Amino acid sequence: MSITESIGTCFRKYIDGSGRASRSEFWYFQLFLVVLYTISQFIDSAVLGTGLGETGLVYMVVALGTLLPAICATVRRLHDVNKSGWWILLMFTCIGIIPLIIWEATKGTSGSNEYGDDPLATAQSD
Repeated sequence: MSITESIGTCFRKYIDGSGRASRSEFWYFQLFLVVLYTISQFIDSAVLGTGLGETGLVYMVVALGTLLPAICATVRRLHDVNKSGWWILLMFTCIGIIPLIIWEATKGTSGSNEYGDDPLATAQSD
């Protein structure tokens, strides 16, 4: 899946936590978000004069606008490794981010699992 397809898929499924997301879909979207957040912080700094460590209006609008797509992409990524989406709550613990990153980087379940068909098999058949 290309980066533009990944971004498009994540925004099309912005409130859809069902199904599965491949590693490329998830990580390309995460890369896009990092770039988008960085650009929004630069705009806040240059236009609104926000200082280091301050959160500006542009960044807040971008962050709130991408919150649901980011959550749903993470839930679908967890589904790809056959984990419940509720595991996303680990990010609110001190060390919970470690297993989340490991699961997000792990190859998904081959074939169908309880959350749907293999996104790689679906992409190859198109």
